Amino acid sequence: MLLVAPQFLDLLWPVLVLAGIERVEVAPGDTAFTPLHFVSYPWSHSLVMSLFWGVLLAAVAKVRGASLRGAGVVAALVVSHWVLDVISHRPDMPLWPMGGPHLGLGLWWSVPATVIVEIAMYVVGVALYARTTKAKDRTGTWAFVGLVGFLFLVYVANVLGPPPPSAKTVAAMALTMWLIPFWGVWIERHREVRS
Repeated sequence: MLLVAPQFLDLLWPVLVLAGIERVEVAPGDTAFTPLHFVSYPWSHSLVMSLFWGVLLAAVAKVRGASLRGAGVVAALVVSHWVLDVISHRPDMPLWPMGGPHLGLGLWWSVPATVIVEIAMYVVGVALYARTTKAKDRTGTWAFVGLVGFLFLVYVANVLGPPPPSAKTVAAMALTMWLIPFWGVWIERHREVRS
């Protein structure tokens, strides 16, 4: 759940794009960092809906045995995605699903600043997980190392690769993110919290 929660909005987003409910365009130069122009994504990425998705995912966590505090952490992680997107995006982050003001501080207008901030957050996250858990067996080590390497290679490919050919391709490729939580479950079965 802790792996799903912060990326939940981006797990939902490609499904809504492919269903024609939300829209993205490939527009190189829209920002310096990404060639994607997020035309409309109020159901996955508005503040109000991120609060809704956070409460929904927290309820699922609670039903699955999480403590009230744990469910609260899940909800906060879902909403943290919206907050971090406001920092990164140009002013295209909606407050609510039915229009209204859009926020964005525009970190993506600077490639060096974006790379520094995003890699620093990634390194901190990996280090925190590595410090608080330990492998129970070789799978616990290598599945974790594999996920860390895979995610980093995908990031580098996104930064250095050419723009995708179409919005549908973007959404279809983003659907592969659904594999990451399952990889996380596999890792968790082979790791334990350090005492």
